[in-house]
Amino acid sequence: MKFHYVLLFLLHHHHRQQFFLFVSLVFSPLVRCGHHDYSDALSKSILFFEGQRSGVLPRDQRMKWREDSGLSDGRSMYSMDLTGGYFDAGDNVKFGFPMAFTTTMLAWSVIEFGELMPPSELRNALVAIRWGTDYLLKTVSQPNRIFVQVGDPYKDHNCWERPEDMDTARTVYAVDAPNPASEVAAETAAALAASSMAFRSVDPGYAQTLLRNSVRVFQYADNFRGAYSDNSNVRDGACPFYCDFSGYQDELLLGAAWLRRASQDNSYLNYIEINGKTLGADDNINEFGWDNKHAGLNVLVSKEALEGNMYSLQSYKVSADSFMCTLIPDSSSSHIDYTPGGLIYKPGGSNLQHATTISFLLLVYANYLDRTSKTVNCGNLIASPLSLRTIAKNQADYILGDNPMGLSYMVGYGNRFPQRIHHRGSSLPSVKDHPQFIACKEGSTYFNSTNPNPNVLVGAIVGGPGEDDVYDDDRADFRKSEPTTYINAPFVGVLAYFAVRKEGFSHLECEQRREESSSC
Repeated sequence: MKFHYVLLFLLHHHHRQQFFLFVSLVFSPLVRCGHHDYSDALSKSILFFEGQRSGVLPRDQRMKWREDSGLSDGRSMYSMDLTGGYFDAGDNVKFGFPMAFTTTMLAWSVIEFGELMPPSELRNALVAIRWGTDYLLKTVSQPNRIFVQVGDPYKDHNCWERPEDMDTARTVYAVDAPNPASEVAAETAAALAASSMAFRSVDPGYAQTLLRNSVRVFQYADNFRGAYSDNSNVRDGACPFYCDFSGYQDELLLGAAWLRRASQDNSYLNYIEINGKTLGADDNINEFGWDNKHAGLNVLVSKEALEGNMYSLQSYKVSADSFMCTLIPDSSSSHIDYTPGGLIYKPGGSNLQHATTISFLLLVYANYLDRTSKTVNCGNLIASPLSLRTIAKNQADYILGDNPMGLSYMVGYGNRFPQRIHHRGSSLPSVKDHPQFIACKEGSTYFNSTNPNPNVLVGAIVGGPGEDDVYDDDRADFRKSEPTTYINAPFVGVLAYFAVRKEGFSHLECEQRREESSSC
């Protein structure tokens, strides 16, 4: 499948250089307006989080095949209530680092696109955020201590058990001052600060609690700098699953940036101005995910650089522009790879995490540019906000079924979607259908089965296809078939944006595309 470009050439003979206005990037076949039910996908993307819940489930739990789980978490080792929170993926471990990032992205989705959501889905999104923040508040409730993980991942991964049955060690991993946990603490601070903004209008008291704790946790992150996985008592549990691979500096800047946005406190503005270079803000790292926050940090800070004309923050905007240019294959600075079918691709497995986070950043940055009547100069071309939205829409549509496999990578959406996802609770019979205890190794029968999962984890987005666009519906291939909370979280914002647009785009954008390419 070849790339097709729709370009409007505006020739400016200024200093004898030609500049091209890049209007839109589409993949063959050309993007069609009016194809997907983004509202349905939005509802399902939020519902997914109910399937990942740990703790005592509420009466209004909609994922009915799930039951209470992890009810003793924290009590045996610390006499501490660490129930609640989310299992990160298809296992039964609560990893604090990706959970905090998931919560940050859910909150950011609501901050940027919440007003576009139907009231019922906005409520569901806030409930999903609060399930995360209530747990994160517990993890930072003791002075000079942060709980970073619950569950021994090696013992857990050695079993195929329902969360309701799990009898593996619920080891609690904690870091005490002056030992470092900068990336987890700073990402937790970011999650709490962002969530305080999401709750400000609906629950101001809770919002204040979140912000107050965010300030305190960030102080821990900054005062005791270093990676949490460098602690000997944590390393064996966190690594290699959620080890700190890219450094803690980006999380420090992200935490400060969210505290600046949530509080408008100038001390955090000074922090990101002064520490930008020393903490690597100028590093043009073209990635955004649970470990590497650089691209998201630059987009977030660029809001104030653009809307407030803050010259001191221009380096963040320059880096954000550079990142956007890497997403355009025709750009001279292109570094991001695409599959033949048009999916953003990075090696390492669970590839759709890159597609969802980058799509989110594209839409957020396009909005910031629109409000300030700006474009992105990529040297040999200029990218408009519409062009960025078009790339994001292509990624969303690919995930929802416009791909060479003709398969929706969101479980429960469309007519064809993965049936054998790598997920314990989904693949084992529910407690309602099979009340008897299923022990550690007894679940292997279900893991090895070629039958579809008995419980549909509606809304789950799996890891996705490989670089050849091929997806084998294989439960054992966790790199492709395992869903994660941090794949879904940014996609909530993406779907909220497209759900209210006429046929996926605004009326004006659709008319513009009609004139340019007859694709609407």
